[in-house]
Amino acid sequence: MVCIAAFIILALLSIFVAALSIFNRDIGRRYWQTFKKAWGCVWKKLRLQKCETSFKDDIKNSMLRKVVLKKPALVKPLSTLIEIGAVLIVVITVWALLTAIKSLLALQVFGTCNVLHPSACSLTSDTCSIEAEPIQGNFIQRWFSEWQEIFAALPDSFETWHAEDYLTEPYAIVQGHKPDKPLALDILDPMCAACIRSYRHQLDAGFFEDYNTVMILYPIKLSDGTYKYPNSELFTRYFYATSFINPQVATDQLLHKLFTDTNADGINYQTIFTQLDPLAAEALLQSWLHEFGFSDTEVTEIISLTSSEQVLYLIQDVSNIVEQKIHAKNIPTLIYKGKKHHGAFQ
Repeated sequence: MVCIAAFIILALLSIFVAALSIFNRDIGRRYWQTFKKAWGCVWKKLRLQKCETSFKDDIKNSMLRKVVLKKPALVKPLSTLIEIGAVLIVVITVWALLTAIKSLLALQVFGTCNVLHPSACSLTSDTCSIEAEPIQGNFIQRWFSEWQEIFAALPDSFETWHAEDYLTEPYAIVQGHKPDKPLALDILDPMCAACIRSYRHQLDAGFFEDYNTVMILYPIKLSDGTYKYPNSELFTRYFYATSFINPQVATDQLLHKLFTDTNADGINYQTIFTQLDPLAAEALLQSWLHEFGFSDTEVTEIISLTSSEQVLYLIQDVSNIVEQKIHAKNIPTLIYKGKKHHGAFQ
């Protein structure tokens, strides 16, 4: 293990030695000779052969040279500590490499390097994370459960994604149907800050003119059964209830107003909804429905639909699609051009 640990340390130091050797080539030559010895020993270990070089003894002797002269009794325990330290270096290095590989695979598959806690990944793009259910067990069990989830979803990276496979009725296309334009799917949480940025970026880029885009609302749920953002589930119920009466109004007016309009004080309505209590939020939504031209009878019907089995089943159906079929770990998630895209549209 000593020669493997030495090889790891030498490999990490190589970039600094390379810089120093620009000014002093002797340093580079001596380092390269030592590095070749370490690699030769490691290569034999990898082939399950006995290391014939005295590299291990050379390392130990160089570290214990002064101890031998001053305190010979400490040589044996220190030699043991060197062996233990070498084992720890190798184990930590292997663990770090595996974790790095796992993080890169998760980033490719899920758009986050942390499967269980997507928000903890500093590499994650502009998103609102969907936290996984807490996994029972120790650290090792949780670590392997992440590998299991990654391998289960790995085929997603090679799959051709079709937006039409994940549509739920009723739905409308943003700004109406455009002939000969491809279909796109946006999965949003109405109170997610990344979703409003994504929507606005799409507007500015003319995305909705280039694609027949369908909006699916998915309120992010926490493990305790509550929702991540205030009034997210309430708005979603009103969105789907309105869709049963007029899906185009739900998409082009209700959602559009939430993401683009402001009140008299210039505060965006998404921000306002996250600060309102549910009763005030409902009252505001109902006033919008009247503003959009719905009659009193239609508004009453929409209010009734918000707690109906139709709407609750639709929300559950969307949850199953997002979590079980699309395997989304972040919102927004977009499907277009045959691919699944994580994070806000740029």
